[in-house]
Amino acid sequence: MNKKYNKSRGPSKTRSQVRSKSNRKSHSEYGQASGNKAFTGHYRRRPNANRYYSGNKGQNKYGKKLDISAFINKQVAITQENETSFIPEHSFDDFNINANLKNAILKKGYETPTPIQDEMIPHILNGKDVVGIANTGTGKTAAFLIPLINKVLNNPSEKIIIVAPTRELANQIHQELRAFVSGMNVFSVCCVGGTSIVPQMRSLSRKNNFVIGTPGRLKDLIERKKLNLHEINTIVLDEADTMLDMGFIHDMRYLVAKMPAVHHTLFFSATLSKEIEKLISAFLNDPIHISLKTRDTAHNIEQDIIKMRAGEQKIEILHKLLIQPDFNKVLIFGRTKHGVEKLSRDLFKKGFSAESIHGNKNYNQRQRALATFKENKLQILVATDVAARGLDIPNVSHVINYDMPGTYEDYIHRVGRTGRWGKKGKALTFV
Repeated sequence: MNKKYNKSRGPSKTRSQVRSKSNRKSHSEYGQASGNKAFTGHYRRRPNANRYYSGNKGQNKYGKKLDISAFINKQVAITQENETSFIPEHSFDDFNINANLKNAILKKGYETPTPIQDEMIPHILNGKDVVGIANTGTGKTAAFLIPLINKVLNNPSEKIIIVAPTRELANQIHQELRAFVSGMNVFSVCCVGGTSIVPQMRSLSRKNNFVIGTPGRLKDLIERKKLNLHEINTIVLDEADTMLDMGFIHDMRYLVAKMPAVHHTLFFSATLSKEIEKLISAFLNDPIHISLKTRDTAHNIEQDIIKMRAGEQKIEILHKLLIQPDFNKVLIFGRTKHGVEKLSRDLFKKGFSAESIHGNKNYNQRQRALATFKENKLQILVATDVAARGLDIPNVSHVINYDMPGTYEDYIHRVGRTGRWGKKGKALTFV
């Protein structure tokens, strides 16, 4: 059945530091709420609001106003009680897929399909173009990998390209693919910037069923005549809204234009904007629309703000937060590469196990920091928005917006790194 989108309204896709102009009094202290009276940072608690902009709040460089009440949701427990359990229409055994692939799904510990998997997999198996709009952390990657791996197992000459906006997300998809296809003679290559292009060109000279990469590096490889998209009949555009935000629209059009006129397109996005709608009409043929996005942020993420008082030192308030016992795996977002690196070093000097990830670090440094954080060898990862999109980092207890996000969409992506797979999470924003 052709599902309809849940349209989401959001601000312009601009990144800029936002300064709070709110003069409302705070009346609650996070330290007191958690039993730590030493903390002096103040929370302002208000009911959850669904507004993005308001005339007296933070302002980005295009003059849009961010309403900080949208960063508050203290009704997690109530919402969870009202949530109805999802009952899938299918089991993985119901899908018409290869027996070896079914065994691989079981080995990964997948018991029943998530909503996006339950609805999406049958359509992809049937060769339909699809548009999927879903919250982060809902199993979207497996929703397209499972049917596409099956396509390759049925036809070993099949070639598929998957395009992601960041190196980290492309690498994550590649790792998940490799975990699925172990021992199946399915071959793949990951092509991203920030690392030597030579090994990637060498790998492309061999057989590959899957090519996964970022738009700029893929375009570079095509121009060097190392990647021929005329041989590829299936394309996945993952986090397409993010690629628009990062200015990859021309590269995306370039890639699709290099493919055969008739091809299979899978399109995934966290939000639906006018730009996304234009891309859908240009890139897809009579697609199935599936929207499972019920709210901007997951119901199990508790959200609040930390309002700064005059004369308070931001780093000291952060310190008092991080020494509390429940802050065991914390992802902190900053606005600039320099600011993120400085904050990481300052936290390290204060005795915290902290690392940073940002655009000034090379690919290997970024992957090493991310892997260390995923493996729980770090308490804190300080990052720019390069880590905000699509990454599946297990058991992040807290997301802290040390610098306010430039847009509400940026906020949604950032806080989506916690509260994944139904687990509880907390998101705090300094204002």
